[in-house]
Amino acid sequence: MTRQEFIRICGLFGIALPFQSILTSCSEDDDIGTPFNGKVLIIGAGAGGLSTGYYLKQQGTEFRILEASSAHGGRMRINTNFADFPIPLGAEWLETGIGIFDEIVNDDSVNVEVDTIPDSPDRKFVNYSWYSFFEDYIVPSIAPEITYNTIVESIDYSGEQIAVITNHGTMIADKVVVSVPLQVLKQGNMTFTPNLPTAKLDAIQEAVVWEGFKAFFEFDDNFYGDDEYEFPISPSSLGEKIYYNAALGQNTTRNILGLFVVGEPAQDYISRSGEALKNFILAELDGIYSNQATPSYIKHITQNWNSEPFIQGGYLTDDADWQLVRELGNSVGDKIYFAGGEYTDGEDWVSVHTAAQAARRAVLEING
Repeated sequence: MTRQEFIRICGLFGIALPFQSILTSCSEDDDIGTPFNGKVLIIGAGAGGLSTGYYLKQQGTEFRILEASSAHGGRMRINTNFADFPIPLGAEWLETGIGIFDEIVNDDSVNVEVDTIPDSPDRKFVNYSWYSFFEDYIVPSIAPEITYNTIVESIDYSGEQIAVITNHGTMIADKVVVSVPLQVLKQGNMTFTPNLPTAKLDAIQEAVVWEGFKAFFEFDDNFYGDDEYEFPISPSSLGEKIYYNAALGQNTTRNILGLFVVGEPAQDYISRSGEALKNFILAELDGIYSNQATPSYIKHITQNWNSEPFIQGGYLTDDADWQLVRELGNSVGDKIYFAGGEYTDGEDWVSVHTAAQAARRAVLEING
């Protein structure tokens, strides 16, 4: 079953996408297993890496997060200067029920307050974002354990302990959690000694990572309404492309139109920049909305995820085979673990909440 088929079935029965059962069952007791007595290195400070560190912190396990860039959050990045509400340059929607926030926090003593509204088939944050949630509830307790501008070049897990070679030297750990975007592994930017198992390598190379692009345009008039304008992409495995009212439900009077495009259709945008890119989008909007875009244009911002050196793309295609996704998430030799939206148990993938689930699963496996 592909992710799209899974989402479609949930929609037919009117149910929210579930947070995976392994997390739900654990959160009932606010317990994530018997703490591991050793040192864990986490590679990547996106949703999966941050969640892994958070759960290790809860149980008192020694860990450090190594982030290649100068900031944490990965594809949860937001812009707080463009409008009077957070603009999500990456992860934007909540693709499961609102109970997920309590489940991720995993602490009954914490009162989690997050405002969302329906935006079928998902939900939208109100003057908030996934990044904001992590900043408020996850990052504060683990911030001292994040090391930035540290690029992991290779991982040697041939011995009793694991040597992680970075641009600043070698670090030693008992366990390693890899939480980098899948495209980083596909490009071979990180090597392993010994090589990863053949099944894992095959899954990495066979997996299709869609190109990723977003844009936000402000206009002095809302000529586009509240309905999404979705382009028919055939076959659907090639990608997705929609224009939507990014200000929907926000406490704002600004008119912000969003563009979300992944896969092959993104090539039209990532191949352009500057004025050429702006004019291309405005011309497209003029064609859709009877030449109302250009006269109403105020300003815009764009995010080309393919150009980010430590991300290099959008996310794993919705049409991936669940067995391939499960292989991506499988641990290696009781030493190397994987956590992130692309490294799950194969039931669902690429959403922020699935990244947190994958982190929980990795911690459970580390605890044995």
